[in-house]
Amino acid sequence: MDACLECIAACNSCYNACLEEENLKMMVTCIRMDRECTDICALAVKAMQTNSPFISHICQLCAEICEACGNECKKHEAEHCQKCAEACFKCAESCYQMVTN
Repeated sequence: MDACLECIAACNSCYNACLEEENLKMMVTCIRMDRECTDICALAVKAMQTNSPFISHICQLCAEICEACGNECKKHEAEHCQKCAEACFKCAESCYQMVTN
C-alpha cells in the first residue's frame, strides 16, 4: 500500500510540473499517464483497505499501468519525470508481488 501512496504523490507532482513545461505538447502523454496511474493506484489502495475480492485483478492492472507510466516518464529528462518513473517502477514491482503471492 505504501508503494501505491508514494506513486500517487510522485505522479501528482509530475503531472503538475509537466503542466508548467515550456513544450507542453511534448508532455501530453506523460500527463495522461500520470492521471491513469494515480487513479489505478488510488483504486488499489482502496481495494487493499477493504480486502476486495478483486484485489489480484486490480493489482495486476495497477502494475501494468504503473510500468507503462514509468516507461513514459523515463523518456523525459526532467527530474520530476525521473522521480516519477522510479516510484512507478517500485509500485509496479510491489503490485506484481501481491499478485504472485
